[in-house]
Amino acid sequence: MKTVHIITRLILGGAQENTLLTVEDQQRDWQDPVTLITGPGLGPEGSLIQRAEQGGLDVRVIPEFRRNIHPWRDWASYRSLIRLLREIRPEIVHTHSSKAGILGRAAAYKLGIPCVHTIHGPSFYQGQPWLIYHTYRWLETWAARRCDKLISVCDAMTDQYVAAGVAPRSKFVTVYSGMEVEQFLNPPPSRAEVRRELGFSDDEIVVGKVARLFHLKGHDDVISAAEQAIARDQRLRFLFVGDGLLRAELEQRIERAGLSRYFVFTGLVPTHQVPELIQAMDIIVHTSLREGLARVLPQGLIAGKPVISYDVDGAREVVIPEQTGCLLPPRDIRGLVESILQLAADPARRERYGATGRALCVERFRHQYMTRRLRDVYSEVIAARRG
Repeated sequence: MKTVHIITRLILGGAQENTLLTVEDQQRDWQDPVTLITGPGLGPEGSLIQRAEQGGLDVRVIPEFRRNIHPWRDWASYRSLIRLLREIRPEIVHTHSSKAGILGRAAAYKLGIPCVHTIHGPSFYQGQPWLIYHTYRWLETWAARRCDKLISVCDAMTDQYVAAGVAPRSKFVTVYSGMEVEQFLNPPPSRAEVRRELGFSDDEIVVGKVARLFHLKGHDDVISAAEQAIARDQRLRFLFVGDGLLRAELEQRIERAGLSRYFVFTGLVPTHQVPELIQAMDIIVHTSLREGLARVLPQGLIAGKPVISYDVDGAREVVIPEQTGCLLPPRDIRGLVESILQLAADPARRERYGATGRALCVERFRHQYMTRRLRDVYSEVIAARRG
């Protein structure tokens, strides 16, 4: 099935890992001719382009293709997409993320190529400035009319887009974002070895957060909760996995609060190291204010860890109160403090939540299952176009 995937950038992020795994599966397991079109790997978030190229994938980089809105570069990117699609002549186009979704769907529509789009996270959300919110909402509605199917990474994305009038519910299908689950079940090296390298003792309780150090990811809330929680339980330690624009600012705040010895920053790490870092944690916390379905939540549960998350977007589809973790209203610092302390004090509860979460997520989030489901969608779309 000759396929083109389009994404704005291949940084170390959830949407990007999802896309790359799909492309790798299609080529390796299904022998599909697949091309991945992306922009340059810029910024501190790392890049997956080298992994894609080393894997023998057909990767095409459009230099002008960037995340930020820029009329001239966006027009140049659109023209490049049309040129590449005419050259490749795929049976179907699959777009990912907001910018690539708008330009990619427009290009596929112009050329009459069947197209699907994955909503990895909302491009418009409450709290945005009025003009930005309604501009993105209008663009998503406009682009939805120019593709054959909308794929949500969680049911919550479908609900939000249907409520906003982007497209009717019949146009949506949910396909959970797949991952390499085996890495999270039994990652080498050992938990004790990784904790020792990070400077954690056996009796300390490590609360971990895996996310880019970026706006809306909620690191500030974790620090606010830590200030209160540490005062009541000196065993607590906090591990931030990832890098980004806010690192210096967050480190300065922690230092001002006198908490530097309680926090460890890993910086940017390759994706294959994330499972061992999660295994080194005792509790996973996710305080993002905007997310489709954060991959770290099923990853943590597959690793047998309890999770604490704000109740945003698709979090409630895996974070089940009193079963797999704690689900809190956004910005509920007091609830965050109490949840951390409750889990820190109760190892049996941590083990029970992790075991339930692992049983819930292992099969549902295998990347092979995701790719098979996506190919079913492709087949349905192509067959419907051929009538």
